[in-house]
Amino acid sequence: MYKSSVLLLMGWIFSWLVCTPVVAQSLAQKPKHVVLIGVDGMSPDGISKASTPNLDRLMAKGASTMTARAVLPTSSSTNWKSMVSASGPEQHGVTSNGWEQDDFSLPPATTGMEDIFPTLFGQYRLQRPDAQIGAVYTWGGFARLIERSALSYDQKGESDQHTMALARTYLVEKQPEFLFIHLDEVDGAGHHHGHKTPDYYQAISEADRLIGELVAAAAGANMLKDTVFIITSDHGGFGYGHGGETLDEILIPFVLYGQGVKPDYRIQDFVYTYDSGATVAWLLDMQEHPSWIGKAIVSGFSGYPDPAPLASAGAQTVLAAPILYPEAHLYESAGGLYIDKAAEVKIKATVAGAEVRYTLDGSEPTRNSARYQKPFKLERSAVLRARQFSGQEQSPVTEAYYHVVKSNSGQGIRYGYFEGDDWHVLPTFATLTAKAEGVSYQFRLADIPKRKQSYAIEYRAWLKIEQPGVHKFYTYSDDGSKLYIGDKEVVNNDGAHGTILRAGEIELTPGYHPIRVTYFNEAGGAWLDVFHKAPGKRKQPIMPEQLFVELPQ
Repeated sequence: MYKSSVLLLMGWIFSWLVCTPVVAQSLAQKPKHVVLIGVDGMSPDGISKASTPNLDRLMAKGASTMTARAVLPTSSSTNWKSMVSASGPEQHGVTSNGWEQDDFSLPPATTGMEDIFPTLFGQYRLQRPDAQIGAVYTWGGFARLIERSALSYDQKGESDQHTMALARTYLVEKQPEFLFIHLDEVDGAGHHHGHKTPDYYQAISEADRLIGELVAAAAGANMLKDTVFIITSDHGGFGYGHGGETLDEILIPFVLYGQGVKPDYRIQDFVYTYDSGATVAWLLDMQEHPSWIGKAIVSGFSGYPDPAPLASAGAQTVLAAPILYPEAHLYESAGGLYIDKAAEVKIKATVAGAEVRYTLDGSEPTRNSARYQKPFKLERSAVLRARQFSGQEQSPVTEAYYHVVKSNSGQGIRYGYFEGDDWHVLPTFATLTAKAEGVSYQFRLADIPKRKQSYAIEYRAWLKIEQPGVHKFYTYSDDGSKLYIGDKEVVNNDGAHGTILRAGEIELTPGYHPIRVTYFNEAGGAWLDVFHKAPGKRKQPIMPEQLFVELPQ
């Protein structure tokens, strides 16, 4: 029985191989020119919500995916290096924005034309000594990541407009085999104004305009028939920054346009930022360095099939998530605080005809969960999680936190507000005198009047615990924070830093436990969130029903 089954399986595989055409890894004619455009900090959300007529046109006439992924950490240096070296940080060693050629933690797996991990620029120069190779960039930090001696044209623009003007002139006059362009001002808008804000979307619209001008210049020089454009990004963003592990930070666009590209095609491959470099190498008939790990996204080109069934087994195309109201804004989650009134839940599908399914207990929404049909009210706090379904496709889960409190219930958190000078770590609160005191209903900074820098807040409450066992607590803060249960320090997230999540565990019995959270802001951005994960439950904000100003009798 076993032998006959094996023979049957082998026969099926043989017949499949015989009947399946073998796709040679080359286009009928490779392009003469490849232009890789990287827009720093441009997210798929940004493309969907900003006015981007040029990118819309390129995607309609080309191949694209909005679910490509950056590498971790979602910092610029790490991801630009990954993009142009077809490798991850494990290979190239650029593990943070603090990396320098003479100052690093992880040495590269190998070096190439210069004493750094090999990139497209150096590898192509070694194989094509006569080629025109250009790099034009707004962010000067990009230059240290590549072999500048390999470049025929090496320019830093003073602005994105200047960068693109330099790139247009070089593209038309020299018609290089390979040109890399870096635009920086979308990332700047995300840091200064916040991601998912009108200013951020406007910066993406401006980048779209510049990309349109470049493509028009190539058309005017009669280059389109021989050119492939790749448009992508290094990372997205969350709040005022990036570097973390959220979908908002790691999802990036990947767009192919030009000679041989399939029109209006949604790429089915799993695409990662290092695949951009591998795709460039494949298009240029460049022999990849043996240390590179990226794969060329050949399925985006005419004559190449979708990924093999085994390559995408179990995968479902990811739709955009539904929108929960009130919408998330910067670090603020969707939902909100409702004092002496019910919360209204409103959900909007982002795909025509899609079904939205949701849960109210923090569990995973499935096709069998409650179906959203119209707005409804919540009389109690809840964690709402939702996703949308269309055919076999589904979206990621999105969630909202609705905090519903009664002002006369005894719920709340006492706080003290303090000011100091030149704090770089949490102060010793016992030595300070509060400038203001009050009661809040959540561990949030927005509820407390404060100045912009060198301040600290101490929160105290009684925390209601219903389940015995090991409980996990988190602080998510910019700058430092700590969390105590009784006299025990559970979470240490101290220091001057960007928005970072830290966690700790403690075993608790049912009842009321004193909780203390301390926070300080050195300068610049400021944020605080506190989360709790009870045994067998999901991580979620500490709900108002769990927090009391005085020990309940």
